[in-house]
Amino acid sequence: MNIFEELGEKNTVFKCKKFLDHRFLPDKLPHREEQIRSVAKYWIEALNSVTPPDITIYGKTGTGKTAVAKFTKKQLLQMAKDKNLNVRVEYVRCTDYTTEYQVIAHLCQQMGQNVPYRGWTKAEVIQSFRNLFKKNVFGKDLILIILLDEIDILLKNDGDGLLYTLTRTENVAIASISNYVDFKKFIKPRVKSSLRDREIVFPPYNAQQLVDILEERAALSFRDNVLNDDVIPLCAALAAKEEGDARYALDLLRTSGELADEKCSDIVFEDYVREAKDHIEHNKVTDIIMTLPSQQQKVLESLLYLTKRKEEITSGRLYEVYKEVSKGDSVSYRRIFDFINELEMLGLISTKTISRGRGRGRTNIIDLQCEISLLEDAMWSA
Repeated sequence: MNIFEELGEKNTVFKCKKFLDHRFLPDKLPHREEQIRSVAKYWIEALNSVTPPDITIYGKTGTGKTAVAKFTKKQLLQMAKDKNLNVRVEYVRCTDYTTEYQVIAHLCQQMGQNVPYRGWTKAEVIQSFRNLFKKNVFGKDLILIILLDEIDILLKNDGDGLLYTLTRTENVAIASISNYVDFKKFIKPRVKSSLRDREIVFPPYNAQQLVDILEERAALSFRDNVLNDDVIPLCAALAAKEEGDARYALDLLRTSGELADEKCSDIVFEDYVREAKDHIEHNKVTDIIMTLPSQQQKVLESLLYLTKRKEEITSGRLYEVYKEVSKGDSVSYRRIFDFINELEMLGLISTKTISRGRGRGRTNIIDLQCEISLLEDAMWSA
């Protein structure tokens, strides 16, 4: 028997797993009606043949930012089609396209302009992009809304050149999506003045809201009566502690079901949720650590050493241990602060500033934000 036929014949608690993928876009988004309306009230200008204002969407991971943007995009394009308007909304993940050249080449290709991802000058690519807005290309004036998801990645990697270009291209509106409220520190004043964006903040989901989301997805994903009564509330409670992360809640529920299948169980029990939590956290930390540059791994190793010794970790003490761990291959003390900021953004550590009293100044204290055993397993497997 073909191995896939054999696996396909096994009993499963699932009807269809795709509805538990955070990338799946449902027909409605519970508890995000207000945010959908906020985006739509700016984008409605496109239906009047007016370029909408730029917007920025903030919120922690898993608060529905991308889903709301794509949901509103779908409805806007339907209305534009009905009105025979030339409106386009293009989605760009800035983790996939990390430079101005790559983003603009991608936009050109999405709109039918054959532009290579390398080999041209930046000026040639920009000119090809702007040529798309000439009336003889599409017949009617094109209004383009560009969704830049995780824009902070691009700004850190390549600066604000893309925003400079887009804000100076007629009939283009930018929708920036970021997990970090302070990402605009990467934008120079001359670009900020052109951006003049409207800001929309996404609050974290609470436990009951996560229950509502999971119940809707579970009805589509699982067979009848396979989920124990406490499974969804437990997934929601654990995700609410993770700053209301709906992605995490969906991942917990899906992994719990997969564990039930592995154990040949017809029921998904609460214990599977707890087991799924350990499994997901281990994979998450391992994935992060394996992609860290070697110098940041050495900083993390130094933090682990000091934490196990129960020492108070100041940046000065951390640098002392880091130099020993690096064995002569170390960066400057100033560069360590960049590493600390990046590790904090990844959720591996936290920092707080305390006052030492009059005449002694203020000191940054650093703490690990994941279990020592989990971090050790991840580091040694990396």
